[in-house]
Amino acid sequence: MSQPLLTDSTQVFVFLILIIGLVYWLSQKRALAKFFRYLTPVLWIYFLPMLATTFGLIPSDSPVYAWIRRHMLPAALILLLLSANLPTIARLGGRAILTMLAGTLGIVIGGPIVVLLFKNSLPEEAWKGIAALAGSWIGGSHNMVAISESVQTPETLLGPVIVVDTVVAYGWMGVVIALSALQDRFDRWVGANREIIDDINQRMQEVQEQEKRTLKFTDLTMMMTLAFGGGYVCLAVGELMPPLGEVLTSFAWTVILVTTLGLVLSFTKLSNLQHAGSTHVGNFFLFMLLASIGARADMKAVLQVPAFVLLGIVWITIHAVCLFLAGKLLKSPMFLVATSSQANIGGPVTAPIVASVYQSSLAPVGLLMAVLGSILGIYAGLLCAQLCYWADKLF
Repeated sequence: MSQPLLTDSTQVFVFLILIIGLVYWLSQKRALAKFFRYLTPVLWIYFLPMLATTFGLIPSDSPVYAWIRRHMLPAALILLLLSANLPTIARLGGRAILTMLAGTLGIVIGGPIVVLLFKNSLPEEAWKGIAALAGSWIGGSHNMVAISESVQTPETLLGPVIVVDTVVAYGWMGVVIALSALQDRFDRWVGANREIIDDINQRMQEVQEQEKRTLKFTDLTMMMTLAFGGGYVCLAVGELMPPLGEVLTSFAWTVILVTTLGLVLSFTKLSNLQHAGSTHVGNFFLFMLLASIGARADMKAVLQVPAFVLLGIVWITIHAVCLFLAGKLLKSPMFLVATSSQANIGGPVTAPIVASVYQSSLAPVGLLMAVLGSILGIYAGLLCAQLCYWADKLF
């Protein structure tokens, strides 16, 4: 093969930044709104670097990729979890939280089930790709990246996983939205108490949402200090922790430590950094990591997509069964069932959309449930990864 056009680490780093900037600039164009609604920016941030590697623009191996993986993922997790508002989430009430947890349970137990059902149709170590998808389906893309890096998911498996995450997840979102026409019938079937929706609405109105503020230089320096300083300390401690099997690697310990650190910091005044844009900075770090993963990926992985798509459909079905059973047992209205599902599968971007389809005034409930999913995604995702490993090796 001929030498890539860009070989210097700085050149590659800038190229990945330009891809992220271009994708998000295009996604804001009104004429392309529908296009990016179904083929999301995250998908292109992964696949465009893959194409760039395939056509010889950038190398498939570069020291900058390892640096991004090692330092930007911990930094992203800390900044993203600063916005975790557990006291406000608790105000959703026990029934709402239990319904959300039922959806999470469906993802956790569904992972090892699909490993057993499809292991003969998938490539070796496919359980690692399934574990990464579990992370995405319990809270969002940052959990997918965290779990995939923790279990060292091969780059050849991440391409199919991201396709499934887009195709199956958005297909399921369409189903959930369509079911809104049947919510009255569902509520009568389970004997739901519709007063719970009024109660949640009142609780949300009592929550005082702080307004966004202009980013100050002091805010930015504090974000960088927390992100890279805290991330580096967690990396150092994680490397001292003994690896336990294939799932709890030293980097998995790092992910657990930075997640816990981010949650602890969310109870302090530092959580106010979210109002200055810490979440956006964290997302940018995450997208840099996703772009670097795409640059190392293999285009031939796309051929494995059909089997993974079928796997994803079966997995979503298990998740749905768990949710509907929980709705029946808890007598939860369809609004909570649908919002809980999307908070798990879609994350913070789409959960408020689904919530507003069912109850126009309760979009914030979808966002809060998605934040809960982001928190659960690391711990529950690693649990699902361990179950997937046992299913792959022991059966």
